[in-house]
Amino acid sequence: MSLPQRSPALALPRPAGYGRRPYTGAALPGSGPTSQRSMAARPTALRPATGHPQAAGPVMQRPAPRAAVSFLTVTEVAAIMRVSKMTVYRLVHGGELAAVRVGRSFRVPEPAVRDYLADARTDVA
Repeated sequence: MSLPQRSPALALPRPAGYGRRPYTGAALPGSGPTSQRSMAARPTALRPATGHPQAAGPVMQRPAPRAAVSFLTVTEVAAIMRVSKMTVYRLVHGGELAAVRVGRSFRVPEPAVRDYLADARTDVA
């Protein structure tokens, strides 16, 4: 037994401001025909690459570049140290190995693994 097929519903055109009140400039303070400053009076500058106008504003400085830090997963740390993943989790939860939690998983900075291995060496006589 098959069900009768329904034809897709026709999409009716909606007005441009559907679900919103029409904008009137008089509702905002300082706007409307009596406003002393209009949009045409705003200072503009030209973008150097494109030549298009842009609004004048504060120039943002880029932050100084940082040294890149690579993060390792728990599985990668376990492979480097040749231990189980559970041992790595135990070190992280015990505070012996620095880690960052991302969602439900941990990421270990590569320098933290090197520092832990350097401090963990013991001299055998």
